[in-house]
Amino acid sequence: MKNSKQNMKARRQFLIKGSAALGALSISPLLGQGMMGMHHGNREMGAMDHGSMMGSMDHGMMKEMGVPPMVKEGYQLGLNQLTIKDIEMMQKANLNLMPVTMMPSGNLLPELSLLKNETQEVGQFKGTLRVQAVKASLVPGTETSFWGYNGMLPGPQIVVYEGDTVTIDVINELDEETTVHWHGLLVPASEDGNPQDAIKPKGKRTYSFKIPQNSAGTYWYHPHGHGTVSKQVFMGLAGTFIVKKREDLFADLPEKHLLISDLKLHEDGTIAENSFFDWMNGREGQFTLINGALEPVIEVEGATRFRVWNACSARYLYLDLGFADVYLIATDGGYIESPQKLDNILLSPGERIEVVVIPTRTGSAKLSNLSYNRQKMGPVSVSPTYNLATIKMKKQSGYQMPSSINSLPKYGEPTKSHSIEYTEVMNHNQLLFLVNGKMHSLDRIDEVVSKDSIEEWIVFNNSHMDHNFHIHGTQFYVIEKEVNGVVTPAAYKAFKDTINLKPYERVRLLMKQDYKGLRMYHCHILEHETLGMMGQLESII
Repeated sequence: MKNSKQNMKARRQFLIKGSAALGALSISPLLGQGMMGMHHGNREMGAMDHGSMMGSMDHGMMKEMGVPPMVKEGYQLGLNQLTIKDIEMMQKANLNLMPVTMMPSGNLLPELSLLKNETQEVGQFKGTLRVQAVKASLVPGTETSFWGYNGMLPGPQIVVYEGDTVTIDVINELDEETTVHWHGLLVPASEDGNPQDAIKPKGKRTYSFKIPQNSAGTYWYHPHGHGTVSKQVFMGLAGTFIVKKREDLFADLPEKHLLISDLKLHEDGTIAENSFFDWMNGREGQFTLINGALEPVIEVEGATRFRVWNACSARYLYLDLGFADVYLIATDGGYIESPQKLDNILLSPGERIEVVVIPTRTGSAKLSNLSYNRQKMGPVSVSPTYNLATIKMKKQSGYQMPSSINSLPKYGEPTKSHSIEYTEVMNHNQLLFLVNGKMHSLDRIDEVVSKDSIEEWIVFNNSHMDHNFHIHGTQFYVIEKEVNGVVTPAAYKAFKDTINLKPYERVRLLMKQDYKGLRMYHCHILEHETLGMMGQLESII
């Protein structure tokens, strides 16, 4: 704790001096409220649209937030030593940002396009993903250059069934390396898109794996190259992946798919680079989109199954679900044992849920992202509550939720324990994001696990801001959380692959690896992962 207090003191001094040096920084009323620590769930400001939320920041605070003056050439930002060119790019990152009002809003929710199955053989799915540059016009009169899978934003949705063998040819048409990580899917290490297994520019890679039984759920895919994850995702590379049961309790319900992402654009339509503060806190664009659309209209005619993905780089989604009777039926790892009634839920980057929405009235309502204070650093505000979408719904009468959904396996006592600690170092010379005091290295194994053995992982966020934890190749049970000496058992039994940790919070997880080989674990705030907040495990027999 002594080192932690020293780091906190150094960080405070850095930020105080940095803010003073900015001088002309505009402190809007919104910023003032954020700096005073608006607590999560604060709804006194009411639901705001994107335009009113971002307006004061665009023309006051944000345009001067590129780089603190003390950040000079040679400053160590994670794995990188900053060059003059790096600093110049960061200084321009928040200049001339596009007003949110320029993007059309209020259109019907777009459906996600499906990846074509190129074979008719039973139990087989074969598809092709091309990683390519693409231009799209999201705002009339402007054109934006993205990177997309098969030229689509988001990438095409892959839908398979338990027991299927999946073969995906990935053709990299970019001028840099990439991989495809099948986030949450239980696949062999060699097929998981590790940064060690890069697809060269203009190269090709075939991924092949079998979907295990009892793994139906809501997953996604995105790049996982070394040092390139943040940029490749904010350039547009992400897609959804659904595994279905052949006999499903909820098969008769219509589905709505909500891939939530955000986008940071300049006025000319170009995607903005990261500022220093984006790297420090995680990137949040001024546009929060669902299936690539701003504040769409979602039509719900009676009981409907929603699949929701937080595919943002760093934005936390604290969803207000009070517009209807909403029941959680699945988390990252698939079905839970029994439905859980929800009024709201927090989804950190990378997390997914499935819920059944049962309208209790006919009419319109808002799907809002509630204010959540994740304790960002520097002269940045806490986002107030704002609207994500309009729900137009018809009342449902007589639909009965099942009392039981799934039977999850029991885990015995762990055979081994692993301790994972997140820390940050911030001073006038460096900003580092560390796991057990180290930054990620491709050449180092940080943890060794025994294949098929139940093992305990205790993850401690020894820092001032929220981070989350994601592990590849498996799913875990959350046993308990502890913060300020208060231990809270998990509210319900569920498999997950991503979990949030508040400042100085500790979580106890139980998990096992079903395959041998190399895996990653990391914070899924993509800028922190890219800068080194990641470790490597090896599963051995």
